[in-house]
Amino acid sequence: MGMRTRKLIGTVVMMIFIAFYVLFAMAVAEGRITEAPKPMQTIAYIVLGLIWIVPLLPLIRWMGKPDKV
Repeated sequence: MGMRTRKLIGTVVMMIFIAFYVLFAMAVAEGRITEAPKPMQTIAYIVLGLIWIVPLLPLIRWMGKPDKV
């Protein structure tokens, strides 16, 4: 599979994942975080804002692999 194809597939998968993750993060933030103290809210929002990167790292690495010659 060529790099262009991997990037196309990876981009589509990322967009789908992020769309579902945004819904999940909003549900968590609306349901649980609003009742927490302000410092805990800040930490929770930072974690929710950055944690989506972890499951996508293998996909990003796969997308960036050079083509086999």
